[in-house]
Amino acid sequence: MKSASAPPTTQVLAELRYQPVLLRSLWLSALLLLCYYPILSRLVNEWLTNDDVSHGLFVPLAAAWIVWQKKTELLQTPTKPSKLGFALLIFGGIFVCIGPPDLQTFAFLTRLAFLVSLVGLLLAVCGWPIVKQLTYPLILLVLMIPLPGFVYSRITLPLQLLASQIAEIGLEVIGYSVLREGNIIHLPRQTLEVVEACSGLRSLLSLLFLSQVYIYLFDTRPWMRVVAVGMIVPIAIAANAGRIILTAVLSQVDQAWGHGILHAFTAWGIFVIAFGLLLATHWLWNLVGNMFVYRTASRKVT
Repeated sequence: MKSASAPPTTQVLAELRYQPVLLRSLWLSALLLLCYYPILSRLVNEWLTNDDVSHGLFVPLAAAWIVWQKKTELLQTPTKPSKLGFALLIFGGIFVCIGPPDLQTFAFLTRLAFLVSLVGLLLAVCGWPIVKQLTYPLILLVLMIPLPGFVYSRITLPLQLLASQIAEIGLEVIGYSVLREGNIIHLPRQTLEVVEACSGLRSLLSLLFLSQVYIYLFDTRPWMRVVAVGMIVPIAIAANAGRIILTAVLSQVDQAWGHGILHAFTAWGIFVIAFGLLLATHWLWNLVGNMFVYRTASRKVT
């Protein structure tokens, strides 16, 4: 006699139900990538050649990994295709046709159009429930797009001045005679200029992405992802000011130490320290939060 076969599990049924949706999603995604190939190829080339956005290469990998981790939840989510998705696809297509793609502003718009079209594709095929599940990795993908030139310049100069001011205060605290003129710091033996590359924007963007990956891995509270942004901004600014102070001190010992390989090495060192400060701040946040919860619970018991 043949034994009765075991009933299929819920996950197997969900996978069978989703097979047509997955097939449609795959070939439509392939078409979307084909349409945006010139734009995406330029974006990848910028990741590989521009140090300011080198972290962008890892953003889609991290987003894809997060989606894979949510596979079970996605399979159990019902599909409700929305006509709004087609409107977003058309809207994204219009942006692709705007202006010469080599200009930074238009390049930013066309890259943003890819994300708009991606959301439109998900809405058209799967619907709002799936898009809601994928909100976080979709937002994370924004970090792979370099800032347009006019935004970059408006952010860079204030960061240069802020880093110069903090460095001036730090150098005076440790006993150095300092005269600052804007982003130029005059020391007894050398004059340092805090250029755009030293504004800290590069490390800020990289740390912002790294902080989101860290929080996703080690903290299950979704609101902590927003808190991580608030934590990493002052940490990145303080770390960059610390690098300027270190460069100034080293240049007083030997002027050659203020630039070159040693100067580049300090950037990596400060980046590691900044990430360590993020870990410490997150630990302290949890410690204070747990103490608050414990005291609140104790008061309720008494």
